Amino acid sequence: MQNSTFNIQHSTFNIVRLSAHDEVQNPHFSTFVELLRYRAISQPDKIAFTFLQDGETETGSLTYQALDQQAKAIAVQLESVAAKGDRAIMLYPSGLEFITAFFGCLYAGVVAIPAYPPRRNQNLFRLQSIVTDAQATVALTTTALSSDLKQWFNQNSELATVKWLVTDEIDSNLASVWQQPELNSNTLAFLQYTSGSTGTPKGVMVSHSNLLYNEEMIKLGFQNTEQSIIAGWLPFFHDMGLMANLLQAVYLGVPCFFMPPVAFLQRPYRWLQVISRYKATSSGAPNFAYDLCVNKITPEQISSLDLSSWDLAFNGAEPVNAATLERFTAKFAAYGFRREAFYPGYGMAEATLLISGGLRKAAPVVLSVAGSNLEQNRVLVTTDEQEGSKKIVGCGQTWLDQKIAIADPDTLTHCSAEQVGEIWVSGANVAGGYWNRPEETEQTFHSYFADTGEGPFLRTGDLGFLRDGELFITGRIKDVIIIRGRNNYPQDIEVTVEQSHPALRPSNGAAFTVTVNEQEKLIVVQEVERTWLRKLDGETVVKTIRQAVAQQHELQVYAVVLIKTGSIPKTSSGKIQRRACRAKFLAGTLEGLTSDK
Repeated sequence: MQNSTFNIQHSTFNIVRLSAHDEVQNPHFSTFVELLRYRAISQPDKIAFTFLQDGETETGSLTYQALDQQAKAIAVQLESVAAKGDRAIMLYPSGLEFITAFFGCLYAGVVAIPAYPPRRNQNLFRLQSIVTDAQATVALTTTALSSDLKQWFNQNSELATVKWLVTDEIDSNLASVWQQPELNSNTLAFLQYTSGSTGTPKGVMVSHSNLLYNEEMIKLGFQNTEQSIIAGWLPFFHDMGLMANLLQAVYLGVPCFFMPPVAFLQRPYRWLQVISRYKATSSGAPNFAYDLCVNKITPEQISSLDLSSWDLAFNGAEPVNAATLERFTAKFAAYGFRREAFYPGYGMAEATLLISGGLRKAAPVVLSVAGSNLEQNRVLVTTDEQEGSKKIVGCGQTWLDQKIAIADPDTLTHCSAEQVGEIWVSGANVAGGYWNRPEETEQTFHSYFADTGEGPFLRTGDLGFLRDGELFITGRIKDVIIIRGRNNYPQDIEVTVEQSHPALRPSNGAAFTVTVNEQEKLIVVQEVERTWLRKLDGETVVKTIRQAVAQQHELQVYAVVLIKTGSIPKTSSGKIQRRACRAKFLAGTLEGLTSDK
């Protein structure tokens, strides 16, 4: 088996008690509380976060000293309604209040649960399942949201007992009576609930040690420095935005400029405008965001951009598409963007965030493999021109002392370099398991190789292979579509579908199977662009989809359902929920515009 272990100087985080007179030249930390306190002492007036409410106008900022003070004040108030180790669910819109509340929880030793406030008339099932699973005793929010949230919670017997704390009304002078709780590197910092794209959300237990280790991995992998400038729109309640933007900024002591996700989605130009305006060096998003920029940003908007400062454009959280990288580079190269800035990566909440990433300022690694071999879980490298070849973008290598291995998911033995298998991970960034789920924790976090006894490893549930230390992702075990003994990856079919007709909305389709007469049949559910709703010729679009899938994948589509814009089931972080979509299809509850079977 190829070993992708990458030996880089290991960082230690030793306990240090800070005062205004402490030496700050070469600090080491055991918790993020100590780290932020250090920032408040060593660079009190430096602006840490700047919020752009509409994606364009600065509406607030926080210095490191102000963040420290507000976190202390929130911690003092929080201690009046929660004990150390209690769980607190955070329900905030995008803004500075989330940041102060998150650190307020850390400063109180209370376990934070980042979430997103439900919209009016939205089903509270996911939120209820999180609160119940975590046994959360308190909810933190803002004045503007508190009235509606309390009303909704009171209508649900399982949520009605939660205590409330409105954090934007707390007197910052309370900071003077704050006393640091007993914390260490193993103290649970927060619960990151999984997106639910492959099942019921589970609370990943992330310690301060996990955070510090993964932030060091991100720093080294991204090659970030004290001169870095971070910008973006990723939501902080999701691990990618929290770890790669918010906490990385504090870890480095650098500024972060951010906007609400909706500001980007409404006008993608705003994201690149912020990078251009503030000379940001590090910013990233899932693959769909780069496609959105290509499709929606006009020539007039592009002319005002200068993207020359942007030398790290990370791309993760969903399959990285080689064609997306090429299209984005082609469109924005004349305005300072370099293909080498692209940084494909791979990560998951169970590993805090980052598992693998490339080399900064090195072009992404793109490998062509035989699609027919991949269907049999075999790797055969081809040329781009060979018929049936498929391009896969590499997601980099491991960092620090983390290990990545490829295992046969059935025999639990090592795979050869020519085999596709399950990605296993071992390292100090791997979280402590799932909250209150010992059996699932044992199955997922404590796996050992049957042939060598190595372990424990985290089983990611993702399929891939290693080549020269580079990790390539091919799909998820649970999502693989097996028809006539062939493995087909749903994301490949979904790309074929969305590109088959201009009426179809990119990154908003789902491919899955259902059993009909004891045979697996392929189903395609696809959103339609809003501008096409009134002029849609459903019969023609469905026919085009069928032809494209048959030609590209040699598969017959059993049923095609075209649905309204914005109606496909997604997780809170924007991932397509294929299994939820399948359940709706079987129940006949999809908001179909047209269906063909």
